[in-house]
Amino acid sequence: MNFVAPITFAPPPGTEQRERAPSAKRSNAPVTPVVLCGGAGARLWPASRTSRPKQFISFVGDGSTFQSALRRVTHSPLFGRPLVLASDEHRFLLAEQLAGISVDIMLEPMRRDSAAAIAAAAVHIARQDPTAVLLTLAADHVIDDEAAFRDCVDTAAEIARDGYIMTIGMAPTEPATGFGYIKPGRQIENTGAFAIDCFVEKPDAALAQDYIGRGYLWNSGNFVFRADVMIAELERFAPQILAAARAAVERGQLDRDCVRLDADAFRGAPATSIDYAVMERTARAAVLPARYAWSDIGSWGALWDASPHDENGNALHGDVETAGTRNSFVQSEHMLTAVVGVDDVIVVAEPDAVLVTTRSRSAEVKGLVASLRKKGRVEADEHLRTSRPWGWYQRIDIGARFQVKRINVKPGGRLSLQKHFHRAEHWVVVQGTAEVQVDERVTIVSENEAVYLPMGCVHRLTNPGKIPLELIEVQIGSYTGEDDIVRLDDVYGRR
Repeated sequence: MNFVAPITFAPPPGTEQRERAPSAKRSNAPVTPVVLCGGAGARLWPASRTSRPKQFISFVGDGSTFQSALRRVTHSPLFGRPLVLASDEHRFLLAEQLAGISVDIMLEPMRRDSAAAIAAAAVHIARQDPTAVLLTLAADHVIDDEAAFRDCVDTAAEIARDGYIMTIGMAPTEPATGFGYIKPGRQIENTGAFAIDCFVEKPDAALAQDYIGRGYLWNSGNFVFRADVMIAELERFAPQILAAARAAVERGQLDRDCVRLDADAFRGAPATSIDYAVMERTARAAVLPARYAWSDIGSWGALWDASPHDENGNALHGDVETAGTRNSFVQSEHMLTAVVGVDDVIVVAEPDAVLVTTRSRSAEVKGLVASLRKKGRVEADEHLRTSRPWGWYQRIDIGARFQVKRINVKPGGRLSLQKHFHRAEHWVVVQGTAEVQVDERVTIVSENEAVYLPMGCVHRLTNPGKIPLELIEVQIGSYTGEDDIVRLDDVYGRR
């Protein structure tokens, strides 16, 4: 830890009258990590989509970046029990990936960007300890040196205990145009940190090069602060966001192992980042330069940077063959993909979509996804394979009046008791054993056997065995959408 002596926060000249000094009380409790999982990761389409965004995908190293973020803040006395904020639609993805790690979970009913999420976390944690120190972490960052990361957080936490809102600044490695930049100001005595002169938006290449020459830092979007200090600054600069977050927490409902924020209240929070809401306006902002390598894998080009390369500079993943190709990223997990005679390209093949772009323009994929949404293309947000708490299903084919799915139910998994108004279904078991309820009748269906579910029948599927149950489902009817499901009972608490 680089912190040597305690400091007293002194606001810049002229701000004393409008500033309320933070409480002199200090908490020496462990830092509370707050892992933010709300991003959609559109720049990494088609692998990352709303139904399974990039933070839940294994791109680099062992496991997803969400799992890596949790590993960084567990098994260390520096950190307390993590709080995870995620979209309600990803609740069961979280459960799948936590793998026994003990965390608190707060579910956001809709996306309102980082300011509302951080406000809700601060309000929630301040109920137990107003002076608790929080570390907010994006769930999609890659950090190579966990010991250096912990040292950096330890230093930032000590400074935050004296009333600063700390951000972690990254030394630029190139004149990147995809990051915001921070201009460090006066040095905070004996800490290695600096007050922040200003935040600047994503520049063009020439301006980015100028910023690097003048000692600017990348804004990593990771913050360390006391709960009461952040609440006070939100009250001053973003009272509507704070009021909505407070109401959402106060009216929140405990749902099994999660706190579900109140939707009506949370909807009232303007959708904006904590940078705009607080950091660019507060006199308490400070930055600590990090001493470790970092990537937010914000584009396929950034993922190429973070990946190991072969002798030709290529990063290849999956069933891929190349010839005469250099400095490229090619990923194909489901089909043979061959790339010949090109340099500096990105090729990503999914079963239902293929992306081809250059490394230099890979950040433009986000705009492409927005265009696909406007055209009503389901591929913009939905994968062919969809996770469920009981397992997953994958569309095989769809047409007028029919849809074919592959369904996999994990041992002990149980689908909801349900019915459909617009379709009948045929189930053929290809692996394992199925327990099938149709109205009042319950039967066991084994491999190479089938069952028919007439339109309107009340039915349920359960895997009573010890191996995964796999079946092919054929739906026939006037409408085969997922919203033609009437749930009568569900062991996972879904509505």
